Amino acid sequence: SGTGDCAEDEKYQQTAMATPDPTATAAAAVDAPEGGEESPLAGGPKKQADEQTHGLEKVTDYVEEQEITAELGQAVSLIESDMSKKNEAKAQRDQELAKVIIKKEEVELIMRELEIPKSAAERSLREARGDLIKALHVLTD
Repeated sequence: SGTGDCAEDEKYQQTAMATPDPTATAAAAVDAPEGGEESPLAGGPKKQADEQTHGLEKVTDYVEEQEITAELGQAVSLIESDMSKKNEAKAQRDQELAKVIIKKEEVELIMRELEIPKSAAERSLREARGDLIKALHVLTD
């Protein structure tokens, strides 16, 4: 009876292969584009390789954009930090210079003789620690 079972199995396999799978036929009909064109998913190995390459490129592009964005964020943070430190140093320097006592007559002399604005005359005198001669030397050099 063992050989009879084998013959029945072969007959069943041949019948199964000859009969189309209704679910596969329905899926193919849904996926098939109009006009009898070939489905892009049903393309050959070349088309599949191209699609895989395109997909990989999209993923790679996304990762690269994320890396660039992170690096850009770090660069902006460094620049902001540097600017903040410079502004703090400038504010501290301005406070120190504001403490220096200068004479109104000396500011007017510098403004008149060198024809510069009052703020520039005051600043140069303060940077020279109130020394008129040193301020004039710095401004004329």
